[in-house]
Amino acid sequence: MSKSAATKAAGAASKAAKKVSAPSSGKGGRARILHLHSTFATGGKEMRSAKLMNAFGNLASHDIVSAEPDHLEAADHVSPAIAMGFPEFPALKGKPLPGRLKRLAEKMQNYDLICTYNWGAMDAVMAHTLFADVYKLAPLVHHEDGFNDDEAVKLKRGRNLYRRIALGRTAALVVPSRKLEDIALNIWQQPRGRVQRIDNGIPVAAFHKKPKPDLLPGLIKRKDESWVGTVAGLRPVKDIPALVRAMTELPDYWQLVILGEGPERARIIAEAENQGIDHRVHLAGHVKAPEKVIGLFDIFALSSRSEQFPLSVVEAMAAGLPVVAPDVGDVASIVDESNAPYIAPAGDETALAAALARLAADPAARDSIGYANRRKATEEFDESKMVARYKSLYWGLMGRHKR
Repeated sequence: MSKSAATKAAGAASKAAKKVSAPSSGKGGRARILHLHSTFATGGKEMRSAKLMNAFGNLASHDIVSAEPDHLEAADHVSPAIAMGFPEFPALKGKPLPGRLKRLAEKMQNYDLICTYNWGAMDAVMAHTLFADVYKLAPLVHHEDGFNDDEAVKLKRGRNLYRRIALGRTAALVVPSRKLEDIALNIWQQPRGRVQRIDNGIPVAAFHKKPKPDLLPGLIKRKDESWVGTVAGLRPVKDIPALVRAMTELPDYWQLVILGEGPERARIIAEAENQGIDHRVHLAGHVKAPEKVIGLFDIFALSSRSEQFPLSVVEAMAAGLPVVAPDVGDVASIVDESNAPYIAPAGDETALAAALARLAADPAARDSIGYANRRKATEEFDESKMVARYKSLYWGLMGRHKR
């Protein structure tokens, strides 16, 4: 995506946000849910949140606040039929002084449920813990989906202590991975009854159809090409330059196609030029409907320094693809056991490149692993199961009968 296209996309999201800037309505018996996000860009947790809003339909209205007010692109994925608002709200970022926390708590009044997401919303969690009784606030569910680059390798001691205190009054702490579940229980010292692990899910069947080779703007898959593909926000924690370097081990007919946008775009292009393979590295920008294009890949690859339960891996599995990735988060347990030889030790760039080269040279393995991955995705990770778990949790906390 060009700079002008990215600017246009951001402007469209801003325009959409302004159009629904008023608080959502709880009329008609709808539950009023407040969502306090670290960001509402098009990342994994944001897309899951949008899917849940769509799945709840007219049972709920949703007010959305982002710690990064300029990043509301995930709103484009919420159906126009859903009651959604972007109310005025104190900044989620700042020093956790008592006066500021009190102002945050005041704005949480008159909701049936409060949902917070990741470290960027932790001050709001603390505000709820301190002032829930004062303002008679609704139950709060905190969602943790992973860490940015500053905690990708090692969690910060001060943040761990802050989380322990802030999470003290939460009704539930939802995590998508076994690793995060372990962190919540043993590092953040949360009680077993509070921690809920809910696997992420996708509409598996939507990824079964083979895409046409010209679906990506300005890029056509030719008959003599094979594609390594990835879907990721272009951020340091995703370490896409490592994947670019791994591509140097593959023959020239292998192309690297990167779906996503972010601040690392220029660095990725520079690395491709430095390696002399810029002619076979393609940054195709953000794709609104990944189910329509992921099937163009022959191998799905990640190079992240940190992940928890990456939806992109499940999407690749649903599309019948083998996966090459570092052993981060739950990746090794998500893929089928036949895919295990191509999961490299975390942080070992040489091993990642070798795994990619082995799989690229073995079309029979790609086919058999892809088939097994699709079967596992169908059996374990369909989004209907995820929606049912979240609906049961949310509606139970609100004291409403699930409909």
